[in-house]
Amino acid sequence: MKLRTLILGAGAAGLFCAAHAGPDTLVIDHARAPGEKIRISGGGRCNFTNLECGPHAFLGRNPHFHKSALSRYTQWDFLDLVGRHGIAWHEKTLGQLFCDDSSRQIVAMLVSEMEQAGARLWLRTELRELTHDGAAFRARLEREGKQIEVEARNLVLATGGKSIPKMGATGLSYDIARQFGLAVTETRPALVPLTFPDRAFADLAGVAAPVRATAGGASFDEALLFSHRGLTGPAILQVSSYWREGEPVEIDLLPDQDLRGLLASARRVSGKRQAATLMSAHLPQRLVDRLSPDLGLTRRAGDLSDAAIDEIASALHRWTLRPNGTEGYRTAEVTLGGIDTDGLSSKTMEARTLPGLYAIGEAVDVTGWLGGYNFQWAWSSGFAAGQAIRG
Repeated sequence: MKLRTLILGAGAAGLFCAAHAGPDTLVIDHARAPGEKIRISGGGRCNFTNLECGPHAFLGRNPHFHKSALSRYTQWDFLDLVGRHGIAWHEKTLGQLFCDDSSRQIVAMLVSEMEQAGARLWLRTELRELTHDGAAFRARLEREGKQIEVEARNLVLATGGKSIPKMGATGLSYDIARQFGLAVTETRPALVPLTFPDRAFADLAGVAAPVRATAGGASFDEALLFSHRGLTGPAILQVSSYWREGEPVEIDLLPDQDLRGLLASARRVSGKRQAATLMSAHLPQRLVDRLSPDLGLTRRAGDLSDAAIDEIASALHRWTLRPNGTEGYRTAEVTLGGIDTDGLSSKTMEARTLPGLYAIGEAVDVTGWLGGYNFQWAWSSGFAAGQAIRG
């Protein structure tokens, strides 16, 4: 069986690439349905892009690699496509766009676009062997109990990273990249909850608060959520991509508030009230109760010295914690790191040393922030490769 293009992976990047690569394209995946990560994303409504998407919101060893693809296919381009398919959407916080109805609409849209372009999709199909003979890629596939030999001029690696292995995620793209001479950078879980020894925050499980979380020089103003295993919530997921083992995470529990001024004023006008009572107007009661013994919040406001006020303010604005790890790939939304971009063209996503080999989406060392950025990278990188293949 001869093809122009074989795409490994029927996720966001693979399907979108197929829609632009043109006819004589085959997408294969071992899954029972296409776009499974799309389906579960955003609580079933798919946070499919972000209005604020730009180069600032992506990590990678080469901080400039992603700029070309993102500029050539933007969030506005994808939004136009969503509109043409009649998919209703809404904006949540921080530019995040979601389907009004279901993430399945995005999957259906991608499959429709792919089929209109003349591409085919084979599910429940396993890759058993892959080689390159100097002119084309040769793959041995297993489908419905049959062995099928495929010859393809182009091969696109779109199988994603290691995150959420229960959905079948593996390091396949990395293995193939290495097989054909491409380097792979260090990979680790990203956009993932942080854990602490001895279930340190189990008593606060379910408590949430708006905070400013900082790690590795990056700060995010979003919600923090305490869990039985540690910390999660958007602010924590964001900084997890910057956090490294052994480093602290700093939490400002009252961002943009003048806590020193608040306590000094309370000392003058509400001196008989406990400091804890004052804090409970700004922080969840269970969190205040947890922090009170260490910070002396059981004292009356009128009894607080300037030094005590400074100590309380500093502790709440710069609450420093040391996670002992993360929940790992099991719950990580994406994988940080991947196929080294030094070996790829930023314009076409093609391997520099092996024409016809492309890598896109999460498989590549480009990782976006939480909030639709990684889907936009899938669309942009898939478009770049698809356009290059179509010529």
